Amino acid sequence: MKNQIPKYVTQARAAYLLGLPPAEISRISEETGIGHYERAGNEEERFFTYEELQKICVLATHEGATAH
Repeated sequence: MKNQIPKYVTQARAAYLLGLPPAEISRISEETGIGHYERAGNEEERFFTYEELQKICVLATHEGATAH
């Protein structure tokens, strides 16, 4: 079986990969509309594509640069 790269990552995984707190990922996502929700029963999880992760990274970097 081949090692496959998932098409989407969860918010928790996005926070880990980008080195940002989950709350920051959530804030950026809500403000920009990046990401989408999937529902399974009563559970709802936010997912991101790798392209969306790149956008979040750029936004977080830009915001960090303007804050200093």
